Amino acid sequence: MLDARLAPVLDDLRSRSLYRVRRVVDGRHAVRMKVDGRDCINFCSNDYLGLASDPRVAEAASNAFARVGTGSSGSALISGYNAEHRALEEELADFLGRPRALLFSTGWATNMGVLKALLGRGDAVVADELNHASLIDGARASGAQYWRVAHADLNAYERALQQAALDRRFAVLVTDGVFSMDGDIADLPALAQLARHSGAALMVDDAHGFGVLGERGRGSAELLDVEPEVLVATLGKSLGCAGGFVAGSETLIEYLVQKARTWVFSTAPPPAIAAAGRAALRIVRAEPELRARLHANIARFVDGARERGLPVDERAVSTPIQPLLVYDDARALQLSRELMSRGFWVAAIRPPTVPRGTARLRITLSAAHEFAQIDGLLDALAQSLRALPVPYGL
Repeated sequence: MLDARLAPVLDDLRSRSLYRVRRVVDGRHAVRMKVDGRDCINFCSNDYLGLASDPRVAEAASNAFARVGTGSSGSALISGYNAEHRALEEELADFLGRPRALLFSTGWATNMGVLKALLGRGDAVVADELNHASLIDGARASGAQYWRVAHADLNAYERALQQAALDRRFAVLVTDGVFSMDGDIADLPALAQLARHSGAALMVDDAHGFGVLGERGRGSAELLDVEPEVLVATLGKSLGCAGGFVAGSETLIEYLVQKARTWVFSTAPPPAIAAAGRAALRIVRAEPELRARLHANIARFVDGARERGLPVDERAVSTPIQPLLVYDDARALQLSRELMSRGFWVAAIRPPTVPRGTARLRITLSAAHEFAQIDGLLDALAQSLRALPVPYGL
């Protein structure tokens, strides 16, 4: 009975070019990879600083595995809170200039746990429609009234916050710092001002800005000189590890220790992963040239795309996420496969990850890319677009 219910759904996804298939990576997750048995250059990961394959990070994890074992064996409030976890939290807080930080098993668990802990019935959450799915699901699961506003529409934010204030609701304004599929940066100064005027708290998920933006790599909040009450980020992108964290006041973190169910009731992350995160964070602090190299690569891609007549999203020119809209789901898959045949791995992004009619290639740059690889991708893109059997809609 169950299979009979599920099989037609899978058939429908296949018929609409929305079926998803995993590719198998053999070996390191780096710029040069072996994927499904073939060599390629990776332009679709979130390893913005190339630290996922950095031997210093791997060595820190290996040493910790030998010293403390493979697992934490329990939740942080029972037996799972290791000295490596505490040290990482302290170092993250120091790096961000915040009183405290709290480590979660994943970025998803962080957003779900924070939103459900902070909000409940009678409260309000005002959020950008293009926020990450974990923010959307956390807002919905909280039980608060949910105002989902049009992307980057400051007037819509203001109206929703004013209504929440009129209704005497406690409100949290929630936004990505860097939007994961579009690459644009939220107008955090304007959002902070709106939140302040309405008495709302500002929560920023800076998963794609942390380690990448700002003079010291503190993220979009540093870049735009804003201090949100709640700052969330991950270790799985610029730090090349795994896990998520929230940074904020002493009161906020102690409250979450008591109330964030995805933290309270989850096994703590392996201590060795925390050790790897600490090593990666030390590299971010000590080697600003990694960020400089990343931004040089972003400029190389943007300038090269313009020279070749490829479309550039001007909102994303300062981040490593470069979307190339193809609009049609089947054509996005075609283009991705054509690029793979030429040795470049770029994923096709389709609904529900992005809104219907906005299928795209999500091209991501890393500090580990070489100019020649970027130029090769740009040439392959121009040639592959011309090779599509139908107009690609740009």
